[in-house]
Amino acid sequence: MSKHNEMQAVAGGGLLDRRLFLKKGLSFSALALSADVLAAELDAPRPEWAQKPGTPFSNYGHPSRYEQKTIRWTMGNAMAAGNGVSWTPLQDLEGMITPSGLHFERHHNGVPQIDPAQHKLLIHGLVNQSLVFTMEDLQRYPMTSVLCFIECGGNSNAGWQTQPIQTQVGYFHGMASCSEWTGIPLRLLLNEAQIKGRAKWLIAEGADASLMNVSLPLDKALDDCILALYQNGERIRPENGYPLRLIVPGWEGVVNVKWLRRLHLTNQPTMARNETSKYTELMPSGKARQFTFVMEAKSLITQPSFGHKLKQPGLYQISGLAWSGRGKIAKVEVSADGGKTWAEAQLQEPVLSKCFTRFRIPWQWNGQQAILKSRAIDETGYVQPERDVLVKSQGQHGYFHYNAIVSWEVASNGSISHVYA
Repeated sequence: MSKHNEMQAVAGGGLLDRRLFLKKGLSFSALALSADVLAAELDAPRPEWAQKPGTPFSNYGHPSRYEQKTIRWTMGNAMAAGNGVSWTPLQDLEGMITPSGLHFERHHNGVPQIDPAQHKLLIHGLVNQSLVFTMEDLQRYPMTSVLCFIECGGNSNAGWQTQPIQTQVGYFHGMASCSEWTGIPLRLLLNEAQIKGRAKWLIAEGADASLMNVSLPLDKALDDCILALYQNGERIRPENGYPLRLIVPGWEGVVNVKWLRRLHLTNQPTMARNETSKYTELMPSGKARQFTFVMEAKSLITQPSFGHKLKQPGLYQISGLAWSGRGKIAKVEVSADGGKTWAEAQLQEPVLSKCFTRFRIPWQWNGQQAILKSRAIDETGYVQPERDVLVKSQGQHGYFHYNAIVSWEVASNGSISHVYA
């Protein structure tokens, strides 16, 4: 069987295979220049910006004014302006790192403007030695960096609705972002406080006006959690938790407490609002499951997706993101025929545990209707489920932990819509 036929066999809806870029005769070029056109291009006058000196240095860099559409979308509460969310515009980004200024937000009572010289961290409860740290104290401790995603437990929750929402990727799935966080391993400070044997839980509390607090199993706190002072190389920004944030890799965003001020060690969870009336899930049996901390494997195609339009048949790159709270992404498969056949995408290095992984695969679109899907498989063998499978197992009353396969329908005119397929 020829390579061409092999590629057709693994992907319908047009040619879909990592080897497409190696095939002779395939090109992204929209226009082949004649000799006259080429000469005219070479002789064209220089544009205005190439004829005069550019702007001087600045103390802090900003995006180009031509990229002003790449912003966080925000939604506040009419009754309480400081309660709401902002979404990361995933459809406009590339790579694996989310710029600090585009990291998603979830606030319960606004962003506190904290003076780091007055902010302190208290560790107390079931410890032999209660401790208090200034931000200056923490700067003396050995630090480590971790690249990891943070995803709100309510991200993508519109997927539970009976009709597919028609909106851009970021406004649907954008309560997920990925950064490099740098700070002190939490276990260093807990060990210094000398944990008592009956301690099983850690209650983390923020310094915002809502005094946001959640419970965290002590085993996780002693594993890979860090007290972050830096995000993407600079001090954490106020909306992301300045001056101190708890980072809990792979677990739902609510436990990554911002503006951290207190860690209370106990023998039971605190049963706060955000682990009782919220962040619990009603199951088909009528029971509610609680403390479903881990964010399961998930992927989505960001390019092309809703809001994009394919201008003509030809060669395109499909690009997207995959992540898992249980470890590394082992494989991402992409389908152009609604899941009848699948082709393995290329994973961009580095592939890190509990971190965004960028995947890419070339697609030769034939101009006919197609349904694009991606599914992630993590290193534990977990496979991202189809929507009907997820709804059947979790019921019709879901709100949190939606990680079903996302489907984009490409019409013959190149327009793209969100479908359940």
